[in-house]
Amino acid sequence: MRRLVLTAALLALASGCQKSEEKATPPPLDGQLEPVPNPHTNDNYEPLPDPEAQGGSVGRAPRRLTVSQLDAAILTAVGRRWLTADGRDGIDVRAPSLGRADYALVSSENTEPNLVFAKFLEDGARYVCLEQSKAEIAQADPALRTLSRTLPGKWDDLRKLTDAQVREYLVYNSTRFWGSPLAGDELTKWVGLFTQAATRVETLAGTTKKRDQVLALVCIAMLTDPRFITY
Repeated sequence: MRRLVLTAALLALASGCQKSEEKATPPPLDGQLEPVPNPHTNDNYEPLPDPEAQGGSVGRAPRRLTVSQLDAAILTAVGRRWLTADGRDGIDVRAPSLGRADYALVSSENTEPNLVFAKFLEDGARYVCLEQSKAEIAQADPALRTLSRTLPGKWDDLRKLTDAQVREYLVYNSTRFWGSPLAGDELTKWVGLFTQAATRVETLAGTTKKRDQVLALVCIAMLTDPRFITY
């Protein structure tokens, strides 16, 4: 008899606790969201893939720019279109080789990185970077430049730039080309590349120093980097 009474008391106590717990959460007011339970407390979710199995990436694999996106990206980053020797648009002339669909024989655009795409991209990078660098070295107003906007209004020997000025120039251009600034050891390596190129230009024989080629070198390297053509 005592055992039955004790069991009934325990059941009544448990029922009272459940009711008190239910009353602990007040009803939502107008404009108030109902509390959502944490979905990750149980084993009902799929864990993220192992970054080591995906080259350090957790999300989707990088995608290459389409031909139209590449054309717009070059114009935005460099400030100049790729033109052929006869004045035609270099992207349009090579669009089928770059992967654009013609919708006659090919109905979908190829965005896979390949050697043909890399070769033509390098050709285009050389043209736009060299031409833009020549134009900027003659432009005294930094606000009217694209690649060298952070450099002083007038400059000649690029070896005279301070380390801070070189780093500012590289951070500005990496952000412009890739959307993310150079930093840390990688930035230091790029500073070394810039300094080496500036020194090389000044030691070449001849009275005319092609200092614009230092800017072109950095431009070509950044434009052909995978970070420029993928997203």
